[in-house]
Amino acid sequence: MNTHHDAPRESILEIENVSKTFAGKPAVKNISFSVQKGEIIGFLGPNGAGKTTTLRMALGLISPDVGGEVKLFGGAPGPNAFGRVGFLPEERGLYRKISARDAIAHIARLNGLGGRLALSRADEMLTRYGLGDIKRKKIKTLSKGMAQKVQLIAAIAHDPEFLILDEPFSGLDPVNQKLLEDMVREIANRGRTIIFSTHVMEHAERLCDRIILMSAGEKIFDGDIAEALAFAPRELTIEMQGKNAVQILEPFTSQMVELAPDTWKMVLKPKTGPKDILKICNDNQVKLIRFEPQRASLHDAFVSLIGRKT
Repeated sequence: MNTHHDAPRESILEIENVSKTFAGKPAVKNISFSVQKGEIIGFLGPNGAGKTTTLRMALGLISPDVGGEVKLFGGAPGPNAFGRVGFLPEERGLYRKISARDAIAHIARLNGLGGRLALSRADEMLTRYGLGDIKRKKIKTLSKGMAQKVQLIAAIAHDPEFLILDEPFSGLDPVNQKLLEDMVREIANRGRTIIFSTHVMEHAERLCDRIILMSAGEKIFDGDIAEALAFAPRELTIEMQGKNAVQILEPFTSQMVELAPDTWKMVLKPKTGPKDILKICNDNQVKLIRFEPQRASLHDAFVSLIGRKT
């Protein structure tokens, strides 16, 4: 993880007050954020939140409504960023009748690598990511997970500084998701900048320095994982003895469910953490037999954030 934020950082992408309307229907509403060099950013939100539209505007594939501005490497997106960006679109599309190495070399050539170099780079990358034995196999004969890895390699074969991955994990089984995550981490460790969209929170939780959450076309959160988790309701399972133990703790919880005699599952009120409950029990001679805080999840945090917005 890149945690050294003290040095002034170079801005790779800046999106300012950008909106996009399709046929009178707003897809993105007045969104602003920036991506700094070396960051891994998770761009999160339910399907239809406006993630793909925003990423396409970042690349200059579609232009925003009048009034907003997109800057990629300090200029307008488009030809001047040629060769510096790698893009994995949501709708996968490699020529199915050619081999894995030819498919990678073809995209690498489109991104500016010379023909012979493109082929040797394709071979080198397939070997590096453990796919050397499939390089001559046709794309259509590969499993979905394999084909997706080949497509990611194709997006990075020209060694771009900035990677935009749209739903890279969708449709993969857990084993292939893990392999793809390892690839993304390895690319990031080489100092590249990555933004990836997903609606699966666990990937973001494992990979990201920072997350941006969108809902219904608007940005509703932008910060690091710890800041996001603060919005998740904290849950505790607790077994306790003591006179009035329940009445003592009730004001600090939004929900208490009795699981067994003297054993409760409780959802703590915002701003109350497990440590506060420990102290309250201690101060009030409540005897604790079991005390199990549940780990807050990013998914719970986002359900809570989206709920606050609606």
